[in-house]
Amino acid sequence: MIHRRKSSALFILSAATLAAAITAQDARAQARLEQASDESWRFSAGLGVFDRPRYPGSGDSQVVAVPLVTANYGRYFIGGTPGAGFPFGIGLNLIQDDTWRFGVALGGELTKPRKASDAPLLHGWGDIPETALGSVFATYSHDWLTVRGFLVSDLGGNGQGTRIAFDAEGKYLVNERLLLTAGPGITWANGSYTQTFYGITASQSLIAGVPPYRAGAGLNTVRFSVGAQYQLTEQWGIGASIITAWLQGDAKRSPITEDKTQNTYGVYASYRF
Repeated sequence: MIHRRKSSALFILSAATLAAAITAQDARAQARLEQASDESWRFSAGLGVFDRPRYPGSGDSQVVAVPLVTANYGRYFIGGTPGAGFPFGIGLNLIQDDTWRFGVALGGELTKPRKASDAPLLHGWGDIPETALGSVFATYSHDWLTVRGFLVSDLGGNGQGTRIAFDAEGKYLVNERLLLTAGPGITWANGSYTQTFYGITASQSLIAGVPPYRAGAGLNTVRFSVGAQYQLTEQWGIGASIITAWLQGDAKRSPITEDKTQNTYGVYASYRF
């Protein structure tokens, strides 16, 4: 495989990062959905297109289309899982008001996080499969500031471990239609996650002809994101986002990692009904 190298490589597409980009599609409309207390169904549907790394740490990129579908009924939601750490699932907001949101969710990824065909080094290693994930998440919003955090863990037994992430986002309302956002974030990962995505086992070492590499728990990524959402009509919203991350610790030092600094670019549109 020939890799397309870039001066600024594409951001590691962890589940947390993709979920954050997807659910940023219409911040004001999403807030109304989250705060809804009436017993009625609310729906949002759309499509996002993302230029993102082929796998965590890759120096090659791919363009993927991601469906953006969410159904809300009071405190319950199905589909997009804002702040939960994965792009699709079902969940319950245990606390939901103008300032706080605290909930739990079950879900997972929409595609395999990594395939053996993604890079020559990975040939013969087998794919990292999709898995069932569980999440506990919280969001605090006041005026121009939003702070999000989640703990997400592999419930399917596929070695994808546990991650904890925090993001802070500043919001600037240019006018009644245009909203700009920006802010930093970090992700910590345990040894199971880091070894699966960045480690090299003895058997993988023999196949690839490289030394084994043990990846342990620690700070996994530091990132910064910027975004814009524009409300075309009461129902239609569009947006764009750029997320830059810097791999840390054992992920940064892994022989699997081709680029330590990576970007994800996305554009998306949604319709509320």
